[in-house]
Amino acid sequence: MKPSLLVLIPLKDASRASIDAEFDATHAPDAEHRAAAIDAHGATFRAVLTNGTTGLTAAEIDRMPQLELVSALGAGYENLAVDHARARGIVLVNGAGTNDHCVADHAFALLLAVVRDVPQLDQATRTGVWRDTLPMRPNVSGKRLGIVGLGNIGEKVARRGAGFDMEIGYHNRKPREGSPLRFFDSVTALAQWSDFLVVATPGGAGTRHLIDAGVLDALGPQGFVVNVSRGSVVDTAALARALSEGRIAGAGLDVYEGEPHPPEALLALHNVVLTPHVGGRSPEAIAASVDNFLNNARRHFAGEPVLTPI
Repeated sequence: MKPSLLVLIPLKDASRASIDAEFDATHAPDAEHRAAAIDAHGATFRAVLTNGTTGLTAAEIDRMPQLELVSALGAGYENLAVDHARARGIVLVNGAGTNDHCVADHAFALLLAVVRDVPQLDQATRTGVWRDTLPMRPNVSGKRLGIVGLGNIGEKVARRGAGFDMEIGYHNRKPREGSPLRFFDSVTALAQWSDFLVVATPGGAGTRHLIDAGVLDALGPQGFVVNVSRGSVVDTAALARALSEGRIAGAGLDVYEGEPHPPEALLALHNVVLTPHVGGRSPEAIAASVDNFLNNARRHFAGEPVLTPI
């Protein structure tokens, strides 16, 4: 008999078919279906597939007495009730490493787009405006790149920066052992040194509003910030003020507070590029994430150690 699985996130047909082949799966990708599924089948679910944004609450865990495996499809798990699940002996896994290249690619896409002002140049070209009437934009190559969070994604951002002949520094809670990159012991110091600041740190209470008004002021009026981590890491109100007052030059955001609704304060600004939390989404990344989940699940239900434990 296939294990019973509750899926709390939307999946494309190919991913859904792969999962349905191995599980007795109930798909509940919105709040209404989620509540109904737990009401009807909570006593039978042995596994849950979610992601960091969608999460899983302690109260929901308590309504699933047979639950033994919870997986976040991507790397993030900030809205999972991790401690509560562990207290129940539930195995927790995530998709660490499955979409790192995709997110790093997207970080650089945002950086290039906002520094070179690609969206505004595209619009100008479509209305017949020629280059002589438009302001020149700075280079990306040869500048100083600061990375907040030198994890797997941050390291891949650094590698891409090296390809642009950039000088690279980073901030972590502590220096990354073996890294040749320059370490800064505070985000403010890193921002003051940087031309561009890429935020790739995990979300959660510990990093909420890590990028605040002080950090943005340290980055300065020629500086740009890119966020591909979690919206909570950047103080949206402070960012909107800094952008509108010219205290920083621009921002590229794939994530923001209040998702899925982009902040109203940013929508009218021309020096910000917004994308709808797609940094980790590509056919390759999603396939790898689903395969990782299935491999973890097979190992767990066979009594073997999982591959990517939280």
